[in-house]
Amino acid sequence: MHDIHRVETFEIVAPYTLRVGFEDHTEQLINFEPALAGELFGPLRNLSVFNQVRMDPEVHTLVWPNGADFDPATLHDWPELVDALTTQAREWESVPA
Repeated sequence: MHDIHRVETFEIVAPYTLRVGFEDHTEQLINFEPALAGELFGPLRNLSVFNQVRMDPEVHTLVWPNGADFDPATLHDWPELVDALTTQAREWESVPA
């Protein structure tokens, strides 16, 4: 079980990097690049695709046109989870297509 969070704002601040604001008035500056691998997140390595990020007002998280999204709680707790996400991304890259 984990806390439920909602994304309320976001801003593209650098390549693959977003400033994300949450309902609890906290923010995360997230560099997504290390986690962009695999069938779902790999296409976001194309910066023009990554920059199509939008906020889904129904589920209160960030979404991309290819269906990629991250749980808002994951975004909220990114600093604690980024190492595990990066490890998972490396595993996805090593799986033959």
